[in-house]
Amino acid sequence: MTRRKLFQLAAGAAALAPREARAQPRQIAPGAFKATWGSLTEYRAPDWFRDAKFGIWAHWTAQCVPEQGDWYARQMYIQGHPQNKFHVATYGHPSKFGFMEIDNLWKAEKWDPEALMQLYVKAGARYFVALANHHDNFDCYDSTHHAWNSVRVGPKKDIVGTWALAARKHNLRFGVTNHSAHAWHWFQTAYGYDPEGPMAGFRYDGFLTRERGAGKWWDGLDPQQLYTGASMPLPPGLTTMKAAQDWHDQHDRKWTEEPPPHNQDFVDRWFLRCQELVDRYDPDLLYFDDTELPLGQAGLDIAAHYYNANMKRHGGKLEAVLNSKGLLRSHTGTMVLDIERGRADHILPAPWQTDTCIGDWHYRRATFDSHTYKTAETVIQMLVDIVSKNGNLLLNIPLRGDGTIDEDERRVLDGLASWIPAHSEAIFGTRPFTVYGEGESDLKSTSNFNERITRPYTARDIRFTTSKDALYAIALAWPLDHKITIKTLATGSQQYPGEVARVELLGSKAPVTFERDANGLAVTLPRQKPNPYAYVLKILAA
Repeated sequence: MTRRKLFQLAAGAAALAPREARAQPRQIAPGAFKATWGSLTEYRAPDWFRDAKFGIWAHWTAQCVPEQGDWYARQMYIQGHPQNKFHVATYGHPSKFGFMEIDNLWKAEKWDPEALMQLYVKAGARYFVALANHHDNFDCYDSTHHAWNSVRVGPKKDIVGTWALAARKHNLRFGVTNHSAHAWHWFQTAYGYDPEGPMAGFRYDGFLTRERGAGKWWDGLDPQQLYTGASMPLPPGLTTMKAAQDWHDQHDRKWTEEPPPHNQDFVDRWFLRCQELVDRYDPDLLYFDDTELPLGQAGLDIAAHYYNANMKRHGGKLEAVLNSKGLLRSHTGTMVLDIERGRADHILPAPWQTDTCIGDWHYRRATFDSHTYKTAETVIQMLVDIVSKNGNLLLNIPLRGDGTIDEDERRVLDGLASWIPAHSEAIFGTRPFTVYGEGESDLKSTSNFNERITRPYTARDIRFTTSKDALYAIALAWPLDHKITIKTLATGSQQYPGEVARVELLGSKAPVTFERDANGLAVTLPRQKPNPYAYVLKILAA
């Protein structure tokens, strides 16, 4: 690489760096909540969320088009990464065919939201959540504050608005997820270059400007608005893929909730985009892919706006659910804690949510080809465990770029449909028992990304839920000897001091016999399993 080229690369980065601007005053809906942590502690989760227990999520953007899994828009710009190799072989070099071209390839041509919603309802979902924008900074709705949106580019459809209509037609609560606060650092790989090979030193398409679009499909659109500006471009002079990867890991890969330095426009525009999402689509649930709240004061502002606007729409009653992760103890109760791909190890006093996926967050063809999605049994066991601890499960079923799901995903939904509705009384509208269950547990903490820790369940693993009429003991596997002993319900138990009058096995008409002594409630099950997954004993008091 010549000294002249290095100078040109550095000069180009400086020219496209975001310019500092003065923060604009934000208009927040008036009401009971102020944009402070102290005020947000007045929040209480609504009953609809506590009762709903199970939601389905469509984590769907243009990143599903290549069918290469999550974070494609970032990693296609990292030379040597498998997604970069796929991109170069399939579409061309990122200097000539960047992610904005993938945005335009996304057509959603086979998307049938009504048919999908019917599948989700049949599977037992009580709420549905649509992805509004990801770290790729593309709005999947009719955004007036961000031209890179699904109405103007790609599908030419209001994805969020169409999902909302379909969900509400089926009486599902509707939510949206916002991941875009991290775009300012996550997308900086678009300003990189190949450190090795025949294209070494040629900057990627992050350096395109509005003027370059004249006469092209993106005429009038500014790539700098999509890619967020060159706030930390890969510095010139790196000559190995490892050096470039290390630089990204140490700089733009770092996860931060702070607003970007010298890019106030990004923060102000983010607030307006999110405010419009709230005001236009009136979501029952708003999820941030953030630790606590994003972008400093802007996150507090949108939280207060969301709560106040929701209360106004519901006659003074707060029906909103705001999800975020990693809440400090002092901020517990300001919103509903979300645990990504993880679970609690005990009953949490406030309602919470696990969000997870049966495969990759964005559609990955290799997961289908290898038949390695989570099974319906795994999902049902997760749901039961989470509900027993006062939580909800939000499950992503990733869509292909064309808007369809594959046969294995449909099989998972069919499995859920065979179990959840038939056992709804033990799940929906329930509350935790005094203990969540019994059996050995490998979970030692409440944290993100701990779902893989769990060992295979046995018939000794039992989870409890309660309704006003009954206690439910749910065995997560079938006992080979057809006998279950529930130690928690032993004679004289402090958890269940009353008498047991009757025990039923949901889904079975066969009689169930039981004995209660100091060792526990011993239940003898029928010879025939009522289903292939989890087994619900309904216990009625005398």
